[in-house]
Amino acid sequence: TAHTAREPPLRPPRGGQRARDTTPQKVSVEVLEHLEHLALVDFRDAEGVERLQKAIQFADQLHEVNTDGVEPMDSVLEDRCLYLREDDVTEGNCTKELLENATEKVEEYFVAPPVNLLSGGESKPLSHS
Repeated sequence: TAHTAREPPLRPPRGGQRARDTTPQKVSVEVLEHLEHLALVDFRDAEGVERLQKAIQFADQLHEVNTDGVEPMDSVLEDRCLYLREDDVTEGNCTKELLENATEKVEEYFVAPPVNLLSGGESKPLSHS
């Protein structure tokens, strides 16, 4: 399948000391196929491309943040000792009530639709039409 017609623009990072280049770049075919595989979404239609473009635009907001002088960190809580507390169970034994919300159930289990798998265990993108 030819992916070149459906490649949404991807702007380069613009934060920190980098030059502010606003020239849109194209998402490579390999990256697009990888995203389809991970997200199980088909980007071959206009709606799929639009959703991807909106996600990229949302993520691009991170490039607007000036991170000069900001040290990378592992966790905001790494210098604190976190203590466990006892669980305070206020309700329980509500299996029947929970299962009443299930569209489909077998015994005491929710039934979920299977993951879209092709032969060989490879995932197939979902079509959002």
